[in-house]
Amino acid sequence: MKQILNHLFEHKTFSKQESKAILTDIAQGKYNSSQMAAFMTAYCMRNITVDELEGFRDAMLELCLPVDLGTDNMIDLCGTGGDGKDTFNISTLASFVVAGAGYKVAKHGNYGVSSGCGSSNVMEYLGYQFTNDNDKLKRSIDEANICFLHAPLFHPAMKTVAPIRRELGVKTFFNMLGPMVNPAKPKNQIVGVFSLELARLYAYLYQKSDKNYTILHTLEGYDEVSLTCDFKTFSKTGEKINSIVDLGFDKLLPADIAGGSTVPESADIFISVLVGEATAAQTNVVLCNAALAIQTLSPGKSFGDCYYEAEESLLSKKALISFKNLTNN
Repeated sequence: MKQILNHLFEHKTFSKQESKAILTDIAQGKYNSSQMAAFMTAYCMRNITVDELEGFRDAMLELCLPVDLGTDNMIDLCGTGGDGKDTFNISTLASFVVAGAGYKVAKHGNYGVSSGCGSSNVMEYLGYQFTNDNDKLKRSIDEANICFLHAPLFHPAMKTVAPIRRELGVKTFFNMLGPMVNPAKPKNQIVGVFSLELARLYAYLYQKSDKNYTILHTLEGYDEVSLTCDFKTFSKTGEKINSIVDLGFDKLLPADIAGGSTVPESADIFISVLVGEATAAQTNVVLCNAALAIQTLSPGKSFGDCYYEAEESLLSKKALISFKNLTNN
């Protein structure tokens, strides 16, 4: 580790293979807590490179517990987190809306590190029991159209560094990796990222994959469609600035979608959206993210058509039924 840290102190970068080896050693417990904390801290004081991101990703996927759900024609809605905005659990709610609309969802999630409530926090609080049992996960997909993959149960590296990430309380390169290392390897993905620079790195890597993908970044720094301002998307068809006015929405205030500072607060909003008692702002932001996911699955559909599909899923309570089927499974 001393050699690795000196490499960082000299502002040098790592090759893809070096990055892969470092993360493999972390996952296998080669370093102690102090060494790993020093590495994560020093590393985050500079920008990640494409080679490093690719090497870290490859190590995580190579080491992960594999999942076979009988199909890869699923979608994951996953943000990097780390945007510091403390919104409620928008992408997790949108996942249930997409599942309620009849699509298969393999939701990859974790506890919040730099925010008060990650997707795993709210799911656990609402009674879901995490599992890495392949049969249970497959049954969830079959009966609820969605399964929830709690990252530490599948990734040795995430389990190893979880206590250190919690103590540091800031975003690290593990935030950047989360969406890229879904163990179910879904064919479709919508990824929210906290910076435009990271969005471009993701786009570069995803262009080399066979996935259908939408990478999104809201220009004010959210890792999801926030409706507080316009947002940028990257997909197989290229880059695009999406105007919320052109999509037919009024601009929201950050306070309209806040609510992630505590787990109980997030859980209350979560249920209120599913049962149809949320504010228009909360509902609209969830539906927009769900619509973008549906459009990722069906690129030929207009955003408006995808929004109506998402709205029907929520209003008919199909999204709520999907949630209940998952948590009662």
